[in-house]
Amino acid sequence: MNIVFDGASFYYLPQYLPVADELRRRGVASRFLLHADPADPLLPAARAQLAAAGHDCAIVGHGDAALAWYRDQAPDWIVFGNECRYLDRLPPSTRTALLYHGIGVKACYYDAPLARFTVRFSEGAFRTAELQRLYPEGRFVDVGFAKLDPLLEGRRDVEAFDLRAAGLDPARPTVLYAPTFYPSSIECLSRRWPAELADVNVLVKPHLLTWTSDKYAAQRRRLEAWRRLPNVHVAEPAAFSLLPFMAVADVLVSEASSAIFEFAALDRPVVWCDFYRLRWSYRGPLRYRHERRMDQTIHGFRDVGAHAARARDLPAVVRRELEDPRGHAEGRARCTAQLIGRTDGRASARVADYLLGASSR
Repeated sequence: MNIVFDGASFYYLPQYLPVADELRRRGVASRFLLHADPADPLLPAARAQLAAAGHDCAIVGHGDAALAWYRDQAPDWIVFGNECRYLDRLPPSTRTALLYHGIGVKACYYDAPLARFTVRFSEGAFRTAELQRLYPEGRFVDVGFAKLDPLLEGRRDVEAFDLRAAGLDPARPTVLYAPTFYPSSIECLSRRWPAELADVNVLVKPHLLTWTSDKYAAQRRRLEAWRRLPNVHVAEPAAFSLLPFMAVADVLVSEASSAIFEFAALDRPVVWCDFYRLRWSYRGPLRYRHERRMDQTIHGFRDVGAHAARARDLPAVVRRELEDPRGHAEGRARCTAQLIGRTDGRASARVADYLLGASSR
């Protein structure tokens, strides 16, 4: 059995790894195909993380290099984390699966090209029903959210972030700020906002694109300012996975993002930032562009946690959630059931069941 995980971006790896680990437990070795320039400064970290987990990888450049590799290798299955523009040009014998890289909060989650894979693994009853309604000819299998498996059902397969080694106090409560790249709350927050939570550990785990895209230089300057504060740790770009930070956090803060719903699935409180910075081309009379970009159904899940309407409100809202972590438990449970589905730690096993079972037919 030849199964390949398509690494078009390094931030897909945390979603793939639980499935690759499950396949290995069943005696099936898979490979990762990383799309990267040989000079990419993050490539050594990606290779090292895969090697540490016991997985082989190959490296190809960008453009059509991956397609050429797939035509040469003709794998039985390719697992993708997002759209594939050359799906129709793959070998006829190769089957394809989509293991989407997040709990989509943007409208592109429902894009037609994402329904063209042999199978799309989906998360929860609500999303599965929506996809099947939109694309009745598509094949959608509700498995849950594989990325979370290592943190669920007491497995704790993830090595938790070491607060003490980072100079933080493990006895203090810990807040994880995991902003997305766009639209982001980063630039709305002051350079000293973590100082208002001086008795709290503040972990900052930005999206990988915040580090790597030229568009977000202003965000990086804000991160550098926060890094100087004694109660703050800013994760390095090579920390691709959010899971080690989730393992030690008491509250997670983000905008309307996948991270909000991932953390809520652990039945821990979240703070949803309703403030964010839009580009000029998305403001005023052009704001409809932003609304069109976002999945409007996500507003039906706002009861997943507390909300901070303005940047200056954030420290007080965080403190309230630390003091009353069960306040939004009912909303978390409802949203998790609909957007994540089963939280039994076996999503990756269900993906493996399908890949191996379908291949035997």
